Amino acid sequence: MSDSSAIAARQSTIDVHGATRRVFPLTVTALGVVYGDIGTSVLYAMRECFFGSHSVSPTYENVLGVLSLIIYSLVLVISIKYVAIVMRADNHGEGGVLALTALIPGKGGANTGVPRLATGRPLLIALGIFGTALLYGDGMITPAISVLGAVEGLEVATPLFTPYVVPVTVTILIGLFLIQRYGTHRIGGLFGPIMVIWFVTLAGLGAIWIARMPAVLGAFDPRHAVMFFADNGFVGFAVLGAVFLVVTGGEALYADMGHFGRAPIRLAWFAVVLPALILNYLGQGALLLLYPTAEHPFFLLAPPWALLPLVGLSTAAAIIASQALISGSFSITRQAIQLGLAPRLDVEHTSAREMGQIYLPQVNWALMLSTVVIVIGFGSSSALAAAYGIAVTLTMVITVLLLYVVMTERWHWPKPAAVAVMALFLSIDLAFFGANALKVLQGGWVTLGVALALFTLMTTWKTGRRLVAERLTARAIPLSEFIAMVDAMDPVRVPGTAVFMTAQPTGTPPALAHNLQYNKVLHEHVVLLTVSTAQQPHVPPHERVSVEPLGHNLFNVRVQYGFMEDPDVPQALEQARKGGLVLDLKDLTYFLGRETIIVSRRKGMAIWREKLFVLMARNAVRATAFFRLPPERVVELGVQVEM
Repeated sequence: MSDSSAIAARQSTIDVHGATRRVFPLTVTALGVVYGDIGTSVLYAMRECFFGSHSVSPTYENVLGVLSLIIYSLVLVISIKYVAIVMRADNHGEGGVLALTALIPGKGGANTGVPRLATGRPLLIALGIFGTALLYGDGMITPAISVLGAVEGLEVATPLFTPYVVPVTVTILIGLFLIQRYGTHRIGGLFGPIMVIWFVTLAGLGAIWIARMPAVLGAFDPRHAVMFFADNGFVGFAVLGAVFLVVTGGEALYADMGHFGRAPIRLAWFAVVLPALILNYLGQGALLLLYPTAEHPFFLLAPPWALLPLVGLSTAAAIIASQALISGSFSITRQAIQLGLAPRLDVEHTSAREMGQIYLPQVNWALMLSTVVIVIGFGSSSALAAAYGIAVTLTMVITVLLLYVVMTERWHWPKPAAVAVMALFLSIDLAFFGANALKVLQGGWVTLGVALALFTLMTTWKTGRRLVAERLTARAIPLSEFIAMVDAMDPVRVPGTAVFMTAQPTGTPPALAHNLQYNKVLHEHVVLLTVSTAQQPHVPPHERVSVEPLGHNLFNVRVQYGFMEDPDVPQALEQARKGGLVLDLKDLTYFLGRETIIVSRRKGMAIWREKLFVLMARNAVRATAFFRLPPERVVELGVQVEM
């Protein structure tokens, strides 16, 4: 072997070992963030199958039938659908419904040059927006049901704790939301190890009871699932709504892919989470075969001396699961803002090292209020289970429909293969949705109501911004005409650089046009700056800024960010200056247009939606803060826009 070949082989070995060393810590951390939701379903899923609002009696045949359904739901929905296939649909490493929606090409296959979501695909975009809205409902329900289900273990210890379950749950949740402003980076290192202990405990408790009743291992035979439906008919179908609780973390798993990558998530699932969950559910089934009246099968797995420690560990796991959903809500909101689906909100970075660790005060307090009201209103995890599920099933259905478009138009799969995959997953998801739809009147309306309200807000904002842009564009002087005016007038040039921020890269900002028309002056250097959002999570630095000289020391500068990035205009201008743009950063003034939106009966939106849009616009964070502009260098000029 030559020296160069030996060096290459050695380098390859080093790279493999280095990658391996990175995967294991990420795998442990992923256990805490990705699998908190699905890992705490053991607290209530089996109980709802046999003691919930739509349940069956815990006979031998029913227990093995339900266990078989649980095992194959975990295998088909999580292992095959999400871990093996859906996670391939990553948008430059990022996952989730919004990232998947951003992958959809524009009409006719166009997928470049579109600064927002794909154009010409309104139905698909609407599905993606509704799926995002549904995830907020999940973000409200998951903390409530997880913590409430854990604290209810105190009732198993002694009925004396029953009056204190709801107050203790509310106190824990309020405390959890109060610490969000400090960020999770200080305690995040504990999440993984705690969840490792949690999953080891699940496996251990389950194995003990399996040893006492080995007959539950027969649940691996799928014929028990088939016989369950044959024996129970419609009631058996209704139980699917409770069975679905075991896979509710699937969407969260996909959404968190960008934080860890596929390899750690897949390793954690197959090596730790899936075996632990199956062992625990089988253990609960064994306990029910021996003690059919055990209404809290999870907590009764533990011997009496270990009950309170198990309640404590369950509460810790529930808090971690809640934290993951809360952090996910922050990330989704930032994506929605960048993609033009939500007004600008305060985004605070809680870690100097981790870009993804953010805190949005408005979202945090809204989630806290909603979660506390839900806990007090429903009062028990069993009642909450009726509200849980329908939002997640709908999101899963939407994911499959969007995935089909990606499979055929981006991956170029043969249509028969794509249809077969979609049909398999859609049949499973629709069955779960049908079973959960039976619970709409018992509480499912809560998450649907929240999702519809948020869908209305997001579509109103998206449509409203489009209408405002169209009105401004119609009134704007084309850049070519403006350059001709400068040629003809030869205006006085005053020292300094003026940066006019505009959303219309081909039109002249009104403030600039008026300055020339009425004052007959221009700054020595003029920059027309457009900030847009790409259909990818991150934009490489070399693609961030483009500069187009227009003549007369006028420059058209376009800055592009990914939907997971925060705009920083001064930093982008510094990059443009290094790339050849002539400007003096010490003598620079930003000119912004501040629109006063007037509700009118012009063709566009209904009057009530126009009023809603105006309300949202008034409460949006000012552009100065959002784009990180120095306030002392900003001049805002008002402009009226009729909707």
